[in-house]
Amino acid sequence: MTPGQTLAAILLAMAISAVGTWKVQDWRYDGKLADQAGQFQKDLGLVSAAAAKQARDETNKRLALEQQLAGQDQQHTRELSDAQRSQALLRDRLATADVRLSVLLDATDSASDCNVPTTPGAVGVVHAARRAQLNPAHAQRIIAITDDGDRGLIALRACQAYVRAVAR
Repeated sequence: MTPGQTLAAILLAMAISAVGTWKVQDWRYDGKLADQAGQFQKDLGLVSAAAAKQARDETNKRLALEQQLAGQDQQHTRELSDAQRSQALLRDRLATADVRLSVLLDATDSASDCNVPTTPGAVGVVHAARRAQLNPAHAQRIIAITDDGDRGLIALRACQAYVRAVAR
């Protein structure tokens, strides 16, 4: 063998050795990369499952809150309807003179100078207290004011219940 051939053989052996080493290194890295990819997929699956569970939990909480608020809304609507029905009945009874509103008079007030008899009359029994009947128009206005107040209180309770439910 000539020195050129020897040199070529040595270079060829070195190239084969380098290629073999490269193949071994490639095989090792491929294995590590495959392991890392598998671990990444496993971690990604765990994170996705946790995120899906959290989203389901939040959705369930929201649905429960919506149901609770719907129930409270129905209750407050029913209260409002009952109050309006009661007020309408009272207004009708006032209009037909079925019932009359009266006020107690202060018997010790000498400035009032109102001589309303304290004896019972045909409309009802007055237990020895001096009373004066209100004009039906004024009685209607008082009932309207109390109706507005009742509706306001019911609306306030509804708002407070809503805030308490949402603040939890």
